Amino acid sequence: MSCLWSVFTKPWAGLPGAELGALVAGIGFAGAEIPVRDTAYVTPANAQRELPKFSSQLRTEGVEPISVASDLSEPVFAACAEAGVPMIRIMAELGPDGYAASVRRNRELLEQAVELTERYDVQVGVQPHHGRYVSSTLGVLQLLDGLPDHFKLVWDAAHDALAGDHPAVTLELGADRLGIVNLKNVHYTRTDGTWRTQFVEAEDGLSDWPAVFAAMRQVNYNGPVCLTGQYSDPAVPVEERLRKDLHFAVTSAAQHPSRE
Repeated sequence: MSCLWSVFTKPWAGLPGAELGALVAGIGFAGAEIPVRDTAYVTPANAQRELPKFSSQLRTEGVEPISVASDLSEPVFAACAEAGVPMIRIMAELGPDGYAASVRRNRELLEQAVELTERYDVQVGVQPHHGRYVSSTLGVLQLLDGLPDHFKLVWDAAHDALAGDHPAVTLELGADRLGIVNLKNVHYTRTDGTWRTQFVEAEDGLSDWPAVFAAMRQVNYNGPVCLTGQYSDPAVPVEERLRKDLHFAVTSAAQHPSRE
């Protein structure tokens, strides 16, 4: 199985491009998603000036930018077009007015972005997220139904598992929209009488990564695979965990077995 092994660089959001590129290439990644947020080195306010230079510095280190995690403002679209970054990743937030109203509002925002996707030839990727967002792959697909091909699904292993779904089902249903496959893992832990999500290493959670790769093979997906570097326990450096999880992912992709 051929794919671009990538990482979400949020754990090192404050690093300049050259330093970040050397770090993630040293871990073993050839692609990166860049946070373009107010708390990051590249922000929505400075993206048109900084993102092209930042992306060039990553490429010098052998790391291809696959996307930015940001908003759908025109300066971010323009910056991505100038930098050659193909996608803006977002999530569909739910508000206090309820699920149905929130979905309508998110759909309106996506429809307003259609012109920008065409003008700048930059995709929008929508990721499901447990909690106060549209949380299932099927919910995201419903949100995207009827929109142009520039609008993609960013499938996420951990959040798919939290939704109670299985990659053999959701990756097949989302195959025509699939833009990025995110890999992280999660389970629930009981704390002070409350069940909370705990993001863990590849082999410790609810998501069956080998089953993910088996499903990817079935739908002939060979695009970016992005390890998100999200771990709830800070006791072990994120770089150490990512090296271990990348090794497990590469091995699983090569074998692509599936557990019943």
